[in-house]
Amino acid sequence: MDTTAPSPTKAPAASWRAVTASTIGSVLEYYDFFVFGTLSALVFGQVFFPAGDAGVATLLSLATFTVGFIARPLGGIILGHFGDRIGRKRVLLFTFMLTGTVTVLIGVLPTYAQIGVAAPILLVVLRVLQGIGIGGEWGGAALLAVEHAPTARRGFFGSLVQAGAPIGVILSSGVVALLTATIGLEALVAWGWRIPFLASALLLVVGVFLRLKVDESPEFVAVQEKKEEAKLPVWEATRRYPKEIAAAVFIHTSDTTLGLIQGVFVLGYASGALGMDPTVVLLANVFSSLTNLVTTPIAGHLGDRYGQRRLLMVGLGLLVLWAFPMFWLIGTETVVGLFAATGVSGILVGLLFSQQATLFADLFEPRVRYSGMSLGFQLGTVLGGGFGPLIAQALTNAAGGQTWSVSSYLVLVAVVALVFTAIVKPRFGSHAVLPLPEPAARSHAG
Repeated sequence: MDTTAPSPTKAPAASWRAVTASTIGSVLEYYDFFVFGTLSALVFGQVFFPAGDAGVATLLSLATFTVGFIARPLGGIILGHFGDRIGRKRVLLFTFMLTGTVTVLIGVLPTYAQIGVAAPILLVVLRVLQGIGIGGEWGGAALLAVEHAPTARRGFFGSLVQAGAPIGVILSSGVVALLTATIGLEALVAWGWRIPFLASALLLVVGVFLRLKVDESPEFVAVQEKKEEAKLPVWEATRRYPKEIAAAVFIHTSDTTLGLIQGVFVLGYASGALGMDPTVVLLANVFSSLTNLVTTPIAGHLGDRYGQRRLLMVGLGLLVLWAFPMFWLIGTETVVGLFAATGVSGILVGLLFSQQATLFADLFEPRVRYSGMSLGFQLGTVLGGGFGPLIAQALTNAAGGQTWSVSSYLVLVAVVALVFTAIVKPRFGSHAVLPLPEPAARSHAG
């Protein structure tokens, strides 16, 4: 195994293998997670729950989607522990195979009509397992890319892993839209819903093949060689780095809140309260993912040049300014206004999300890094992604259908994240803030 550290700028083949394998995993993660969400809203209420009350069946179906969010921090804790104990590569192979296998199994589940109440129980069990696998997947994928990257390109390589998110969302939305357009909603409910889950087997095979060829992270190898593995990395991370974990939670809450409010709440608000064509709203969401995808690697490159914290501060400041105009544009009830709102939101999500793999890695020493960053990231996912759309809907209801309260909530989330971004100091990596040997030296990296 080649554990030679890469040069500051030139990326060797091992770095590209690592980031390619990591990004494929990120694509599968978000594809699996959001194809489940889309189909839980469209068909699972009719497939896995009693047909007596359609509203209750849909609500229970969406609850299975939320269960996946709740399970993610548990996966971050359990699999983060092993990632810091036995290595990133081994755990990533496990999480990838677990997530992919569970997704394929969902595609062959019997329905409520076939086995009764056992059908939704099995669905929930598989969803929990999927959430656990995904909870451990992100941290390992990010670390495999960042810890293999040349020092001066850690931000860019970390952003490539983050780009897997919009790719996965585009694929999941595209597959369901294609099926609906070609076979119709009735066939989708009868049997077509299985196809997106079974199709993930292709990503699973490709991803496992790529990950088997990746070397273990050089930074973890160094920990092993010095026999410095933490016995209880999650406990040690929470004890030694509580501020860093809190920063990761609230920083990540910002982009997930914006992304899920735009992707879930706005979908219902624009098509329901405003009466816009649901197909147009879905296309606007895909457009948001496209602008996110274009922004992410560019922002990752800029993060290497100016520092991840500086880029985050810019993005959070823009979110404060954007929160009200976003809903003013949506409120025009025009296609142009809707696409402008979702497109700019996608750019901001990409700007914020692109910095996090590298910044969060640089907050923790390698021996507890997997655990610390996974815990912070997944708790932020629950707060922003799991509860953001629910909070937005509750605020809108309380305000008599007005969205100014949702905009105010986005401003609050951005300000809290901005405070934590300003006070947290990355102590490891290319933009680390370390004690200076000379008192006269005053230059600090971002």
